[in-house]
Amino acid sequence: MDDETPYEALTEGVRVRVIPEYEEDQSEPDEAYYFWTYTVEISNEREAAVQLRSRVWKITNAHGQTEEVRGPGVVGQTPTIESGQSFSYTSGCPLSTASGIMVGSYQMADESGTLFDVEIPAFSLDSPFVTKSVN
Repeated sequence: MDDETPYEALTEGVRVRVIPEYEEDQSEPDEAYYFWTYTVEISNEREAAVQLRSRVWKITNAHGQTEEVRGPGVVGQTPTIESGQSFSYTSGCPLSTASGIMVGSYQMADESGTLFDVEIPAFSLDSPFVTKSVN
């Protein structure tokens, strides 16, 4: 993870940190196509290993349109994260607006197979084309 301040949540001993980054070279603002990458670090602060089983994302654009994405694992993997270890990955998200927000959860399993949900903190997707306002 780099020096930017991440969005962070801790749920049942599993810490999730996210850093989004607008990808200007992959975006086409004139065609209403904006692209971000986001790097996620999942740290296991529990006493025993956990396995990431699935994910749910809610992606909302600046017009309030929400898309829900569900699926097994992340980036084609269902990693087991040992106690005191972490797993990081980078993925991407296109939007038709210059800003948006993502939030979600991971379904994890502990060593006994018991499933539990871990919060992915809401994070903002802002491009340089966003006009910021104070409400």
